[in-house]
Amino acid sequence: MSNCPCGSGLSLDACCGPIIAGTPATTAEALMRSRYSAYVTRGYAHLGSSLSAEQRKDFAPDDAQRWAENSEWLGLTIHRTEQGGPADTVGLVEFTARFKTEGQEREHHEVAVFGREDGRWVYTGAANAPGKTVRRETPKLGRNDPCFCGSGKKYKKCCGAAA
Repeated sequence: MSNCPCGSGLSLDACCGPIIAGTPATTAEALMRSRYSAYVTRGYAHLGSSLSAEQRKDFAPDDAQRWAENSEWLGLTIHRTEQGGPADTVGLVEFTARFKTEGQEREHHEVAVFGREDGRWVYTGAANAPGKTVRRETPKLGRNDPCFCGSGKKYKKCCGAAA
């Protein structure tokens, strides 16, 4: 018995294997883990069937298979979950999937949104990641300020003219 690729510490048969085979996931996190494991174990049918009807419209099984087979899967980290329990109808799972493709290690970080369709958990999309705050280190240059290039002209008549 091998450990489940999702990193739960359980065997594949006791963790993601049954979900990949068609048993409904009991939580949004369990579905997220099974989707990662499906890439590792080549469970392509599960990748499509675990999508919402809206997401299935854009799903390309051949692309998913090509990506899975051309990648070495290095691990899954679940950062947090919100709702997504057995009694919930929606849930969020923030995760990072690490993989190696074309000789480079990469990470896919996402806040995945899950919902229920016909009583089963399905992936419905990604939540907008919180934006990063941009902190300006220098004062903002106004249109009527002298141009930063040193020409002596106003910014709006010099380097700011093209902007």
